[in-house]
Amino acid sequence: MTRLSEQQATICEASEVDFTGLKAVLVNASLKPPGEDSHTDTLLDVVDEIFTRGGVGIDRLRLSDHLLAPGVYPDMTEHGWERDDWPKICDRVLDADILVLGTPIWLGEKSSLAQGFIEKLYAHSGQTNDKGQYRFYGKVGGCVVTGNEDGIKHVAAGCLYAMSHVGYTIPPQADCGWIGEAGPGPSYGDEKKNGNGRVGFDNVFTQRNTTFMAFNLLHFAKMLKDQGGVPAVGNVRTEWDDGSKPGWPNPEYRRDDSEE
Repeated sequence: MTRLSEQQATICEASEVDFTGLKAVLVNASLKPPGEDSHTDTLLDVVDEIFTRGGVGIDRLRLSDHLLAPGVYPDMTEHGWERDDWPKICDRVLDADILVLGTPIWLGEKSSLAQGFIEKLYAHSGQTNDKGQYRFYGKVGGCVVTGNEDGIKHVAAGCLYAMSHVGYTIPPQADCGWIGEAGPGPSYGDEKKNGNGRVGFDNVFTQRNTTFMAFNLLHFAKMLKDQGGVPAVGNVRTEWDDGSKPGWPNPEYRRDDSEE
């Protein structure tokens, strides 16, 4: 069953741009157990279908399936924790040209799993690509937000800033979301009380912004990949390495705010 509205399907069918060869990882930071339906997943399904119709390879990652140990190093078992699943899944994120982080809103903020995932991205902030740039240069990021309270823009601002900070390129209109009435009530994808469709599926604002985000992520990812990433001029970390920083160039070395 298609998740797209008639207008979204028409736009996808009319597109003559071939995005084959791009890879995207769609990350769901829902707090619900892995086997339970997630409203965030339902909106991510729309992004998934737009990407798939464009020929993009899709990887879906649900964070509640995994235990991400607190900390900002690539493997926290080397820093006091008995278990950290990040080393098992980080290659899936690092391999993707596009990252879409989906999160619900809790107490006006992204979920704790979304924050933990962002901290795992930061764990790689001391690593560089083959040009000497930070590891996530040449990749693009966006976010999907769902909930029953205000805060889409606030949550998106935090997620997109964090991605940009570690090296992701953020296209215009790189976020989308849906929120219902304030307080308890139906969430995105719930069946309407009158039985006539599902909540949010007919919301033009949400579907338009989701389409804008998906296609802008595709366009920028393709442009960057076609030109070999971000030009390595004025942004090469290794040009600033004089050997005085303790631990550098150890790939686990993490820059801190004093170095920015």
